[in-house]
Amino acid sequence: MSNDPLLQPYQLKHLTLRNRIIVTAHEPAYPQDGLPKERYRAYTVERAKGGVAMTMTAGSAAVSKDSPPVFNNLLAYKDEIVPWIREMTDAVHEEGAAIMIQLTHLGRRTRWDKGEWLPVVAPSHHREASHRAFPKKIEDWDIERIIKDFADAAERMKAGGMDGVELEAYGHLIDQFASPLTNELDGPYGGSLDNRMRFCFDVLKAIRARVGDDFILGVRYTADECLPGGTGKEEGLEISKRLKQSGLIDYLNVIRGHIDTDAGLTDVIPIQGMANSPHLDFAGEIRAATNFPTFHAAKIPDVATARHAIASGKVDMVGMTRAHMTDPHIVRKIIEKREEDIRPCVGANYCLDRIYQGGAAYCIHNAATGRELTMPHSIAKADRRKKVVIIGAGPAGLEAARVAGERGHEVVVFEAANDPGGQIRLTAQSERRREMISIIDWRMIQCEKLGVTFHFNSWAEADTVQAENPDVVIIATGGLPHTEVLSKGNELVVSAWDIISGDVKPGTNVLIFDDAGDHAGLQAAEFIAKAGGKVEIMTPDRSFAPEVMAMNLVPYMRSLQKLDVTFTVTYRLEAVEKSGNELVAHVGSDYGGIAKQRTFDQIVINHGTIPLDDLYFELKPASSNLGEVLHDQLIAGRPQTAWRNADGKFQLFRIGDAVAARNTHAAIYDALRLVKDI
Repeated sequence: MSNDPLLQPYQLKHLTLRNRIIVTAHEPAYPQDGLPKERYRAYTVERAKGGVAMTMTAGSAAVSKDSPPVFNNLLAYKDEIVPWIREMTDAVHEEGAAIMIQLTHLGRRTRWDKGEWLPVVAPSHHREASHRAFPKKIEDWDIERIIKDFADAAERMKAGGMDGVELEAYGHLIDQFASPLTNELDGPYGGSLDNRMRFCFDVLKAIRARVGDDFILGVRYTADECLPGGTGKEEGLEISKRLKQSGLIDYLNVIRGHIDTDAGLTDVIPIQGMANSPHLDFAGEIRAATNFPTFHAAKIPDVATARHAIASGKVDMVGMTRAHMTDPHIVRKIIEKREEDIRPCVGANYCLDRIYQGGAAYCIHNAATGRELTMPHSIAKADRRKKVVIIGAGPAGLEAARVAGERGHEVVVFEAANDPGGQIRLTAQSERRREMISIIDWRMIQCEKLGVTFHFNSWAEADTVQAENPDVVIIATGGLPHTEVLSKGNELVVSAWDIISGDVKPGTNVLIFDDAGDHAGLQAAEFIAKAGGKVEIMTPDRSFAPEVMAMNLVPYMRSLQKLDVTFTVTYRLEAVEKSGNELVAHVGSDYGGIAKQRTFDQIVINHGTIPLDDLYFELKPASSNLGEVLHDQLIAGRPQTAWRNADGKFQLFRIGDAVAARNTHAAIYDALRLVKDI
């Protein structure tokens, strides 16, 4: 048996867990009709196949109809969920993993105009900032009903074969009772800590009475809200002890912080540029004080940190949840002593930010996650070896090279720059996005193992490509900044890339016109402001940086607000003209009726990219498919068979921003779904 602390089994009551790594409860927003159908099951089972000890589904499943999910969650109040749960739990158990589900009532952390349009309930009328609903103050009959709903839901989950359930008790209704900030009830459920904890214990008692002792119960809760007037560390420790002493639960799952604002949520679940494992020592304090099984997860992205968490005795089970979205086979690779092959989580938080905007969770650089029914995590060998020539070593080109190499093809990559990375290397110039370079580094390691040939500092011409006698040519040349968006004065502006790369010195009084809404505009603003410049970010949209999304926006705002950056929405830069040493900005509005003039010494445009596609169009006449992609074949996962030119010598495709300005995930997905069938 291995002496690796992570690979030691753990006995949780009657349940033997095969190692110390878990996937904690999270909702990837894959349900259909609130049920875990084929897509949800395939996603969950993949992590079990990869060797994880236990996977927890739902973050969290709703137990009541007046707890409508704000995005696509499981609905544990539906009787018809049971057979779907059974199919999923049976499949996970067949792979040797345990499975639990997290249950909740959201309380005020939802909206009344979701689901059945029922009033939001909470132990006070205080609105939660994130979801903005003013709740009804909960009544005694509401409490009775919701306690029964929890017990009913837990019984359904046991009938479905779950090994246990976990209650979500931070930010949601149970925590809203426990926290003095959100509980203004009188009587048995308000006032003292005993009273504020009563709802939690009543729920646990009702569940335990329904499911018996041979079923795991746990609570994921905050032991320190980190808010003035809220549950502090001392009271959190007391809550921890009371949970243990109740005899109702089998483990504690500890977090620190609050989730009622974007900033609070991001501190609980940190993103790239923020410290790794910021709450691990705190969880260790709870473990030491209670001597009770303790779980914890919060930006533990790497095996070394997870191993330390277990070896040091800080926790009994370590959660690597986002890490398993990036690579579901972490444990298998540890067992096989292939830790260097683990695809690294870069903390980009594309997964969580997408679900909070109503989309499905996808990993920024594993396009198979969430698409297990159509996209492979392990690439199969091709029937016939081909020569594949790829132009460009950005994320799209490197993914294409990696997948083609895994297919067993001979792969040659031409890159004009000294180093691989493309826009990723540029964005990683920012300290807060430095982790992004791992997207490139990991692919380079994989490509080198697969024997991919690279030619750097090589500007590929059509003759260069054709001299390779390729079977397939893939253009992944990306794009160049698109700054010619003004009616006048396009020659007077610079791009956000110019600032980030250091090619252009920051001005002292700068306007950034951000019509793309992605990271580049905010990165440029931060570079300029940190250099001492006065910065205004202007956008024609009603909100700025919508492509950055909520949690990624938090560290930018903390920095930019301290640097006194101004944010101006709903105004459009229309033209620029020179006046002496200054630039005059002509500003209008899409709403009409506005014409202003403003003066700056530098104007920066962030408006996405224009495809760098000259080589593609030069090669197109010599290709057999004339560049055509048959969409039905692409979507269905079949090889491309377009044949439009009998004299063509090779298939020609383009991917990523060489097609149109999108994002890193789109570029990698382009590559994976095309090349897996070449």
